[in-house]
Amino acid sequence: MRKVDWVGDSHKRIKEFPEDVQWSIGNTLRMVQGGETPTNVKPLKGVGSGVFEIVERHRGNAYRAVYAVQIGEKIYVLHVFQKKSKVDIKTPKPDIDLIKQRYNQAQDLAKDDSEE
Repeated sequence: MRKVDWVGDSHKRIKEFPEDVQWSIGNTLRMVQGGETPTNVKPLKGVGSGVFEIVERHRGNAYRAVYAVQIGEKIYVLHVFQKKSKVDIKTPKPDIDLIKQRYNQAQDLAKDDSEE
């Protein structure tokens, strides 16, 4: 089982989600830790290699958790957010910018881990 590392405020933010959504995202991450590719996961393009998005819907709302699997030995949860836009299917630019920043941060964290 690979370890999950929460980057930035991702762990704090997921605790603000409805319990059903927290449970579903947690269960999906456990499956990923075991090497599976769950059906509610899709690649997130334009950030980096091995970045995926967990897609959850709950009572008409859309929730997302973005993680990276090809950085070192861990799974890095880069960002957790509720998608507000009902019109546009794309992830909003501020969220993409934050995901890219945290992807770079996760790469630095993995490099530090490998040097220990």
